[in-house]
Amino acid sequence: MIVTATPRIKQILREIWKPLVVLGLWDVIVTVTYYVTPFHAPDLPLTIFGSVLALFLGFRSNSAYQRWWEGRGLWGLMINASRNLARQARNFLPDPEARDMKRTIVLRQIAYVNALRCQLRRQSPDAEVLRFLSKGEADYSLRRANVANGIVDGTGRRIDIARREGWIDTIQQTQMEAILVDIANAQGGMERLKNTPLPNQYRFFPTLFTHLFCILLPIALVETLEVATPLGSTLAGMMFLAVLAIGDDLVDPFANTVHDLPLTAMCRTIEIDLLQAIGEEAPEPMKPDAHGVLW
Repeated sequence: MIVTATPRIKQILREIWKPLVVLGLWDVIVTVTYYVTPFHAPDLPLTIFGSVLALFLGFRSNSAYQRWWEGRGLWGLMINASRNLARQARNFLPDPEARDMKRTIVLRQIAYVNALRCQLRRQSPDAEVLRFLSKGEADYSLRRANVANGIVDGTGRRIDIARREGWIDTIQQTQMEAILVDIANAQGGMERLKNTPLPNQYRFFPTLFTHLFCILLPIALVETLEVATPLGSTLAGMMFLAVLAIGDDLVDPFANTVHDLPLTAMCRTIEIDLLQAIGEEAPEPMKPDAHGVLW
């Protein structure tokens, strides 16, 4: 996620330069054709076209932003649930008898959020899981199709073991299980966002109409702008192409690009909070890179 306040003009141009170059060349062709073979452009209601297109693109961008913000809200719930799980493990499980169990639950939750991050970004979670869990502790989860869900299942079994050992009672077990339910529900919401794209109409028609508008734009403006047509038409087209790109950037908040949610930084926040909750040394928070991007 870009966190700097300075506008990233280079990033915008990097994303739209290809259609922008094509648009500029088309504008030059129309302008040269107009001077070589003068023609009278048909009266095109570009004001109406542009207004309708702007509404269409605005609606699409709002839908994409709602998906992005919902993903951020779900990760906020995940952070809170992780803190609650660590706090209950620390307070419910007695020392020194259940100290190892307490640490295991905390490390499993840290491994879980990192595995979930990798799954959402379509990366292999194995290395991240093994960074926090031993191979024997992680084997069951790594054999599952959904590694993150396997880790949560294993945490639930360890909570049940703690109840059978007499370290917690059934009420405390129920409270901890309720947190695991919240974690599973948040994961389900994230997977829904990842696996359900915007309907095809939201993706196809805005792209088609934007490109069609950019094709008609210099034809309608050339008699008014004359030699300035390539400049005026290209700038106007760039605005619509930029709005089109915004929707593409926000529609998948877990795609591991500069526009997406900083999942790595949020996983680091969970790691710090949970390790400090059980009195262990924690790493430093993540900071934006040299380009102002927080991953």
